[in-house]
Amino acid sequence: MSRVQLALRVGDLDGSVAFYTRLLGVEPAKRRPGYANFAVAEPPLKLVLLEGEPGQDTALDHLGVEVDSTEEVAAATERLAAAGLFTEIENDTTCCYALQDKVWAHGPGREPWEVYVVKGDATTFADDAHPASNFAAEAAQPAGCCS
Repeated sequence: MSRVQLALRVGDLDGSVAFYTRLLGVEPAKRRPGYANFAVAEPPLKLVLLEGEPGQDTALDHLGVEVDSTEEVAAATERLAAAGLFTEIENDTTCCYALQDKVWAHGPGREPWEVYVVKGDATTFADDAHPASNFAAEAAQPAGCCS
């Protein structure tokens, strides 16, 4: 099952988790320091919350499409490359406490989109050397896997 991902950078992670738990009617699927995600079955959505600076307004961090397999990421990479859109391929990368394969593309407003598969859990948030893709808070936040 594919689903759209919406990643938000929030100034109050605990307050945001409480709000989205009530709004979506589900508990977080994963909760780690500075991070939470919700896997919503209907409509298919993965909502990712990334901790920002206290008091910061919520901002779009990035968008994505979660797919079921590395083969689907490879097919998306071919399709995006043929359309002149792909920007970067990442295989076996740690991001958002998960081992992932992904490809990135950027929309006309520089909004980053990823097509990715989660291959397993990870104990760390991100690889040490990871490209920044932050859209809304690019200058204000340190580079990270989802930032």
